[in-house]
Amino acid sequence: MSTTTSSPALKEIFNSARLDHIATEMRAVYPAFDAKAFLNMANNGLAELSVMQRMARVSECLHAVLALDYEASLEVLRALAPRLNSMFVSMFLPHYVASYGRHAFESSMDALKYFTRFGSAEFAVRHFLRDDLARTLAVMHDWALDTNEHVRRLASEGSRPRLPWSFHLEPIQANPELAAAILETLKADDSLYVRKSVANHLNDVTKQHPDWVLDRIEGWPLQQRHTAWIARHALRSLIKQGNPRALAVIGAGGKAQVEVSDLQVLPAVIRLGEQVTLSFKVQSTCPENQRLVIDYAIDYVKASGGTSAKVFKLKTFDLPALASANLSRSQHIRELTTRRHYEGRHSVHVLINGERLGSTAFDIVS
Repeated sequence: MSTTTSSPALKEIFNSARLDHIATEMRAVYPAFDAKAFLNMANNGLAELSVMQRMARVSECLHAVLALDYEASLEVLRALAPRLNSMFVSMFLPHYVASYGRHAFESSMDALKYFTRFGSAEFAVRHFLRDDLARTLAVMHDWALDTNEHVRRLASEGSRPRLPWSFHLEPIQANPELAAAILETLKADDSLYVRKSVANHLNDVTKQHPDWVLDRIEGWPLQQRHTAWIARHALRSLIKQGNPRALAVIGAGGKAQVEVSDLQVLPAVIRLGEQVTLSFKVQSTCPENQRLVIDYAIDYVKASGGTSAKVFKLKTFDLPALASANLSRSQHIRELTTRRHYEGRHSVHVLINGERLGSTAFDIVS
């Protein structure tokens, strides 16, 4: 099958030019810094390293070159933080704290609180959680009360049980109540940045403890719009699965009284990199208004010849009594870092309030 042109790799955020920038700014805040030694070490074998390995490399090389104790190094890095030209790049600063400062709990936690404003310390703080869960969670609960949205988000994001690109926090996976006070504090946060994190944290928990999440959310003041937003997004996996309690939280708990017609995917045959459009009509058979949660699932063909379903959100809306709605969604079928595509028939299913109400298909050919 043909391939598409890929965009620059994420790891190029830490390229040679960026290393030069870091070295230059280090010299500006600490004139004794040996920029040449840092660059020689940091650039060595850079091409073979992933983005997270490059971030770690910067931290390791700074530690090797800085002839200062930990507390003095922190002062230099605090001065460096606002001078960096990329939020993602600045994440090597909390990495430094997690790598070399776990012996100095109070100053390190204070440093993470500061550094997270320039990028995020979500990966670094997890090392402290793994070392001393209760003590670290107590500090993070205070962070949940902070006036800065980056600090509040760190409280929720850093304690996520299944944070992507990081190790799982097994105690919180087993007992989500451990971080519940943080989520309660943030359940109506004004910041969308924070609310997304709270929702993602709760969505993590639904993987093992769906009833715990539903019990908590059902007791929240869902008339509060920020809380309602968190609830909808926190329950997205359960909603896709058709969980009746999750659907009820968003007002779509009953079986949809509708008929689906004119269901098609066009074109019916495509090559990799092309676009398909799903379209269909939904006709209400109910004499009252009803809330509909409409998703669609694609059964992706695997290398083995079997299939693996992926559910996509389409629309949530109120359909008036006996009314109809025409819906459509276009989607590019192209290679992703998380999914490879294979030739064959790909079934597409329309899901309304968790129930499959129609199916069609398209073919990928070479």
